[in-house]
Amino acid sequence: MAWSFFGIRRGADYANDVGKLNPVHVIVAGVLAAVLFVIALITLIHWVVGSGVAAS
Repeated sequence: MAWSFFGIRRGADYANDVGKLNPVHVIVAGVLAAVLFVIALITLIHWVVGSGVAAS
């Protein structure tokens, strides 16, 4: 089970999973991941600027 985390799968299992994919779910997951990534970057920038590390 943990092997799928690393992307190591049997060919038949991979083909079975790909056959069950719903394109809408993939798009929603991608948009959600992008939004979370942007929020994380904004939070990191606010933290660095607020801590005074970025002051010259």
